Amino acid sequence: MDTVTEQPTVADARTLLAGRRVVVLTGAGISTDSGIPDYRGPGSVPRQPMTYQEFVATPQARQRYWARAHVGWRHMSGAQPNAGHRALVALEQTRAVSAVITQNVDGLHEAAGQRALTALHGRIADVACLGCGGRTPRAALHERLDVLNPGYGEGAYAIAPDGDAVLEETSTFRVAPCLGCGGILKPDVVFFGESVPKPRVEHCRSLVDAADALLVVGSSLQVMSGLRFVRQAAKAGTPVVIVNRGSTRGDELATIKLDAGCSEVLEALGDG
Repeated sequence: MDTVTEQPTVADARTLLAGRRVVVLTGAGISTDSGIPDYRGPGSVPRQPMTYQEFVATPQARQRYWARAHVGWRHMSGAQPNAGHRALVALEQTRAVSAVITQNVDGLHEAAGQRALTALHGRIADVACLGCGGRTPRAALHERLDVLNPGYGEGAYAIAPDGDAVLEETSTFRVAPCLGCGGILKPDVVFFGESVPKPRVEHCRSLVDAADALLVVGSSLQVMSGLRFVRQAAKAGTPVVIVNRGSTRGDELATIKLDAGCSEVLEALGDG
């Protein structure tokens, strides 16, 4: 593997990536410029999101989850792609980037027009039934929940990184069942404590196998779902460039590490 560059610059990263088949792995840091907070960036408030095991365990847990998610959806659904998302699309269009794997569920890459995209953890804009497996748009569920809970959560609330509003009292919230079978509805995303579907992981592994370089943008790599691709690339001798505010679990494997903002670096890479 190439050796780590001392005090590297964007120009160093641009030179390393030029002419290579680059696969990009993005995390929450790329969406902060769109007003969506991240989990572990500088200044982030510590938060323990609901796990899959908690969600399926009790009706009260699901009530708490959907109350917070319903109020938070008003913020999430209005978020727009930022300069970083648009720069990645431009890099794809010039074939400087061959594929994007995102850990984010916010749908902003899709909204920006990214085509060769794999949403590793799913999309918050989709809802799945744990009973029949049916899938419906989140917007449709939001309308149903508005009818069941008129005026609920009106006002200003802090928004958590997963799009939930920070609410303490949720005991009056009414949860909607699946219209098809009456089963439990869950956002079509991978919760903490839940595994990414194996075919999706294998597809991403194949992308990294075929890459000449891996560019990580806005991820602290604290969870194995993203870190494993960095380890895979490093083991194969594939150069790894990491762009993130603050340290990551993959820093020691990086050929180049830039402690910088996602949008500014992606735009600069496109200017080369």
